[in-house]
Amino acid sequence: MAIAGFEERRRLERLDTDELHKHQLVKLNKLLTSILPQNRFYSEKLADLSLPLSDLDSLREMPFTLKEELHRSDPGNDFAANLTFPVKHYTRFHRTSGTRGRPFVVLDTAEDWAWWIRLWQFVLDTAGLSPEDRVFLAFSFGPFIGFWSAHDAATFRGCLAVPGGGMSTLARLELMRSSRVTVLFCTPSYALHLAEVGNDHQLDVASLDIRRIIVAGEPGGSVSNIRQRIEALWDAELIDHGGATEVGPWGYSDNARSGLHVNEAEFIAEFLSVETGQHALDGELSELVLTTLGRTGSPVLRYRTGDLVRPRWSSTGGCRFVLLEEGILGRADDMMIIRGVNVFPSSVEQILHSFSEIAEYRMTAHRSGEMDSLSVEIEDRLELPDRVAKELQLRLGLKVDVRCVPIGSLPRFESKGKRFLDER
Repeated sequence: MAIAGFEERRRLERLDTDELHKHQLVKLNKLLTSILPQNRFYSEKLADLSLPLSDLDSLREMPFTLKEELHRSDPGNDFAANLTFPVKHYTRFHRTSGTRGRPFVVLDTAEDWAWWIRLWQFVLDTAGLSPEDRVFLAFSFGPFIGFWSAHDAATFRGCLAVPGGGMSTLARLELMRSSRVTVLFCTPSYALHLAEVGNDHQLDVASLDIRRIIVAGEPGGSVSNIRQRIEALWDAELIDHGGATEVGPWGYSDNARSGLHVNEAEFIAEFLSVETGQHALDGELSELVLTTLGRTGSPVLRYRTGDLVRPRWSSTGGCRFVLLEEGILGRADDMMIIRGVNVFPSSVEQILHSFSEIAEYRMTAHRSGEMDSLSVEIEDRLELPDRVAKELQLRLGLKVDVRCVPIGSLPRFESKGKRFLDER
């Protein structure tokens, strides 16, 4: 059965640079015309803007949008400040996760929610989902956006969607087995936790019918050692996805599953070099900046996501959208300088995931005088922390205090994991 819109999605992926920029400019002018002057937030930020824009370089002259700006200053109003319409025009209510700062509410109109669903089809194309698939969503279905849009995208595609909200991990595993689901949606760390609980209850997750695992919410789905560990446990293929409540579903795996493509048909991506603060070069560590092109009710222009990535551009191949090598590498605000070494928690996590005996972990940054230090707690079935400390020192060039804690003593997460504590 042909999936609706498949050929159009492939056509957009194959646009050359000039064609893509023309496509983006048309959509950007359409968006700006639609939201100005109704959107008070952007009409004030862009008061001197003249439309239509003649080229995309004009976008770079606009101010950035920061997450802190989306918080309203008036008490008791948690709605994001960038709403274009009165609240009565919106149908979807979602709240940011609150893992970084105070959570706030982001709303979508029915048209904007349809946009979310269309963009998710790029992810589902990569995973090869068809109406014959049964999908399981290991997600709480609370106000955090999580996999709400994935659920609706899968049902739009004709799949049978099995929601896993309000259930224990073991109950979810039993429901996956009894309902014969073929696709699992969850975070990377929860895929590992599901396998751990299954092993504790003599349920081998590789024996289930699941052939694809689609992950989001955390870095790691495009990192080879993490992906390979999950795939080995489940005997299934892992597909990564990038998105955010404030932005939308902006990224999906490349065919080699080595990184994330930014969906440049619906987003304009910019990259700010971590080293220079200027526009990044190919392969340079940078912060991802995104502009939405199809979300009229809650648009963001030049939004600094805080996500650290390495962009790679290619003018050949099946998909010409910019590729983020190994996906999201970490957060700009998590970077630590420890004894002169730049360290990101995600770099430590990659090393920890290379030890299959480590069930869970937690990192803590401390301040000792003028110096930062890092300690790591691990649930290690071998109870040999020295081997982990040696590997961290070898690969990071940094001495890290590693100690074992009892198996099961560290918290588990079904949504975004909180494994990094900053006590500096």
